[in-house]
Amino acid sequence: MSLPDLYPLQFAPLFKRYLWGGRRLGSLLGKPLGPETDYAESWEVADHAQGQSIVASGPLAGATLHDLVAARGPELLGRHAPQPRFPLIFKFLDCNRDLSVQVHPDDAAAARLTPPDLGKTEAWVILAAEPGSRVYAGLKRGVDRTLLEQRLAEGRTAECLASFEPIAGQCIFIPAGTVHALGAGLVVAEIQQASDTTYRLFDWNRVGPDGQPRKLHVTEALPVIDYAAQEVHPQVPQPGPAPHIVRLVACDKFVLDRWTLSRPAPLGGDGRFHLVAVLEGQAEMIPPPGRDGWFGGQARLTLGAGQTVLVPACLGGLQLAPQGRAVLLDMYLP
Repeated sequence: MSLPDLYPLQFAPLFKRYLWGGRRLGSLLGKPLGPETDYAESWEVADHAQGQSIVASGPLAGATLHDLVAARGPELLGRHAPQPRFPLIFKFLDCNRDLSVQVHPDDAAAARLTPPDLGKTEAWVILAAEPGSRVYAGLKRGVDRTLLEQRLAEGRTAECLASFEPIAGQCIFIPAGTVHALGAGLVVAEIQQASDTTYRLFDWNRVGPDGQPRKLHVTEALPVIDYAAQEVHPQVPQPGPAPHIVRLVACDKFVLDRWTLSRPAPLGGDGRFHLVAVLEGQAEMIPPPGRDGWFGGQARLTLGAGQTVLVPACLGGLQLAPQGRAVLLDMYLP
């Protein structure tokens, strides 16, 4: 029996509830939340033990992203096939309280874990920021391992952290090994390597839902910190390959572009998969001639703010047409 053709894939969001979450994933991004008040993350595209995306519509509805990587890898991943799993995770976060101060290992350190994992390099795009919100990124100048260990033992870790007050639209790049935390009042979009290995250095001296301090991972964290990663600042957007595109991040793990559309523009057809997330406005995804059945029988796929689609590498000839003005992220492998 022949397999259905691949088409632009949307997945059911995977919600993560943590003590620092809120409800703005619903109010700002239209996510279908339940009644609880602690929705922290919406995993939009993920192929990981901690979260597996499931196709939401069309002939492949019900298939997991991992199934597609295994069975349709060359079509889905193009020039980046084969892969043991989909290499990126994209998510939205609602930071209703300060997140813990964390660090992630790089690929070499994560490969030594049991079981092995990828490292975690990530980037944030600030979608909303309340006055006084902070981003903690990197160490203050002059902070080395000895001083950091001392302040950790004294419960004074915050004194070592570089921070700034972000504004909506800024992008912050966090390579593996960079000490970081998102502050209360932020809603962000995050693209990262497909890893969930996190070492918690400091949790603001607070307790978890059980009344006990949450577990820290100081012993694991200290050897993987990049002590040269000091005073991280927002990225300076660079010109992209077309006038409507600015490049926010280009590294060996992913490329992150921001599109501001006022007229139709082509997408894909370059032998790569593309993750597309709409941040503002609406955009229609238009198939090439003769492929009108791509979107579950619909001629076009309308994407609103907070919606994400994975465009397989094998697809070409797509157009994105804004309804007025639309802002979106385009994420792919280099």
